[in-house]
Amino acid sequence: MKLLPFAAAAALIAGPLHAAPSAAEKQMAATVAAEQQRNVALLEKLVNVNSGTLNLAGVTEVGALVRPELDALGFETRWIPMADAQRAGHLVAVHKGNGRGKRLLLIGHLDTVFEKDSPFQAFIRRGDKGEGPGASDNKGGVVVMLAALRAMQAAGTLKNADIEVVLTGDEEDVGTPIPLARRDLIAAGKRADAALDFEGLSVVDGKDMGSIARRSSTSWTLTVTARGGHSSGIFGASAGNGAVYELARIIDTFRRELPEQNLTFNVGLVLGGAQAALDAQGIRGTAAGKSNIIAEQAIARGDMRTLSNEQTARVRARMQAIVDQPLAGAKAAIRFEEGYPAMAPTDGNRALLAMLNGVNRDLGLPEQAPLDPLKRGAGDIAFVAADVAGLVGLGPSSEGDHAPGETVDLDSFERQATRAAVLMSRLAATPR
Repeated sequence: MKLLPFAAAAALIAGPLHAAPSAAEKQMAATVAAEQQRNVALLEKLVNVNSGTLNLAGVTEVGALVRPELDALGFETRWIPMADAQRAGHLVAVHKGNGRGKRLLLIGHLDTVFEKDSPFQAFIRRGDKGEGPGASDNKGGVVVMLAALRAMQAAGTLKNADIEVVLTGDEEDVGTPIPLARRDLIAAGKRADAALDFEGLSVVDGKDMGSIARRSSTSWTLTVTARGGHSSGIFGASAGNGAVYELARIIDTFRRELPEQNLTFNVGLVLGGAQAALDAQGIRGTAAGKSNIIAEQAIARGDMRTLSNEQTARVRARMQAIVDQPLAGAKAAIRFEEGYPAMAPTDGNRALLAMLNGVNRDLGLPEQAPLDPLKRGAGDIAFVAADVAGLVGLGPSSEGDHAPGETVDLDSFERQATRAAVLMSRLAATPR
């Protein structure tokens, strides 16, 4: 991983309590403030185009609306189709600076969880709040990113900055195969010195938080087969315990033996009977049986969230060991599916947060403490976390994300875009 040098991190932490913003930084703040209505108008335009992940035309249209905004800032933009991953594609933009400072990767996404059949479709402004599908996650984040870049351009700090923007079209439902769907983001991470994720700002008890970690999100499927027979023989030497009892034993052993810090695991679907089967998507199934027949088949599907990839591997090994000790008359197997990896808290991530808090001090804003990773879901930045230091939550604050009524705090645009513009300008001026 390309970490910020430890000495630089220590200097940031031990730096002056407050320094006046530079003239360029004051110009950035003024530009963001002056463009608030422009930013809200752009948000409304983006939100009013449905871009549920599976609405490929809608995701493409949102990309086409964002692309000229980046073109106007001097970025070289390209649309990367993802038909082979059953998704719309990604918008990638590159700004070439002077090659001396930190190379920045800015991450966001164009899609939302609200598909074309959702009743939640339009942007509504309610004073300092904006309600609509993706108003925060992540169209609000994209607007904050663009506002910060325009502020840098106005202040003259963008011209020397080396920045790559990757806006994925399938963050809410990643395409398959994942190595293809995330190929371009991973490659961008390997080129960068710092990654900034413009998903929403977390606010806890009224305080802005800094996110230096995101947990993984992966799924597993447990299948059990057993000898059938008349229920009167259950638990006997010849009949055994049946598939449902063995499935229940394994799941309960998970519950008792797996718990540890920063780990959650869940069972979301269970089927069992004389016959049991899942559909191709693994989200529905069928089961048949009678009360006087020993169950021959049972299936459970669930997920697991960890704070590091090492924790993922270790917990999977423990789950496998439990599955490998079946009750008499039963056979069990577990399959682990790939999903979002973990973004572990690292020294490089902490150094970025320290640098952001230096910005906060100079702007007269409160310090952002590290967010408990249990309070944040998985996200795209995790795919580059093994290669580059990162920081999450540069987007706006909001409430009700992923549900009808999702509402963004429009006033947070100014705070977040100014923070991001100053942070990116300072990173771009920091020698590699």
